[in-house]
Amino acid sequence: MSRPIILVVDDSPENLMVLGELLHGDYQVRAANSGATALRLAALKPLPDLILLDVLMPGMDGYEVLQRLQADEVTRAIPVIFVTALGATEDEEHGLQLGAVDYITKPLRPAIVQARVHTHLALKQARDRLAAHNSDLEAEVVRRMGENLLIQEVSILALAHLAEIRDPETGNHLLRTQEYVRTLGNQLCEHPRFRGFLTPHTIDALAKSAPLHDIGKVGIPDHILLKPGKLTPAEWEVMKTHARLGAAAIEQAEREATRPVEFLVLAKEIAHHHHERWDGTGYPDGLAGDAIPVSARLMALADVFDALISRRVYKEPFSPEVARAMIVEQSGRQFDPDVVDAFIATYGHFCDIAARYADTQATLEAKLRGLQVTG
Repeated sequence: MSRPIILVVDDSPENLMVLGELLHGDYQVRAANSGATALRLAALKPLPDLILLDVLMPGMDGYEVLQRLQADEVTRAIPVIFVTALGATEDEEHGLQLGAVDYITKPLRPAIVQARVHTHLALKQARDRLAAHNSDLEAEVVRRMGENLLIQEVSILALAHLAEIRDPETGNHLLRTQEYVRTLGNQLCEHPRFRGFLTPHTIDALAKSAPLHDIGKVGIPDHILLKPGKLTPAEWEVMKTHARLGAAAIEQAEREATRPVEFLVLAKEIAHHHHERWDGTGYPDGLAGDAIPVSARLMALADVFDALISRRVYKEPFSPEVARAMIVEQSGRQFDPDVVDAFIATYGHFCDIAARYADTQATLEAKLRGLQVTG
């Protein structure tokens, strides 16, 4: 193990010689006879472990040297002991207030100097070990948080694909609606009605939760879910139960969790209420206006836009321009007007997302071939 480095600063050659002879047996010693030289040597790597600094020097005194050391991010953590002939209590207090760790008065007593140096080097080594340990702990926390987030995202997508496997919609629908929700959230985050809720963290959690919006379709019979034509009134009532089924499934997961999980709270809101309408005529609970959770309001528009521009077994896709006009026409009826305004403002981005995650004809045909109505 290399010996600790001590920088000795004094304008007197005799004092430098005395301190050098006293310390060189146990430590590596650097010597500076001016403040400017001290600053240069203090920043030289490997950095000193301790600085013995004279106060009374011509030009730049020790107080100014200490202030400059502490103003520099490279050298601010190096402990400094003032070594001076100034023995008044106010001088010592001033030095300690500036940030010196100790104060040794001249004439120097070898045993005192060695004891103080040994003590402050031991303290520095302890601080360094603690800082390294804390850094390792922080890195481990970051690593584990990253793993947990990855597991969470994979779990969300795995659950979402349970519904997608039985649904005529493709997996790209999940990716598109996820990005539509993120886009709306980012557009509305500074809006007075939404800024308290739509923080960057919440927007990210919303986007991660969005793929679970139709998880309840797992509970819908195939002959209804996959019916290529219009549903009968009775069949439509069964289809609408997917909102409650999805919310119930997520609520069960919440109950089994050992602590509240934020994304499950949002996912439950989205699954339960993304078919509610601003005017109160939606389902399953007929909520209206601000009674509909913000998360569900964003999802409602994202889901409808994607349904309109996508091919389904029962319809051809509308163009994005037609879908845009249809959504605008529903402002204040099906959708929150401010959410529609955000959609209008980001319509180009919506189109980019739709193009980026577009379904290919081969994907659609393969999906339809894999879906068999069983009853």
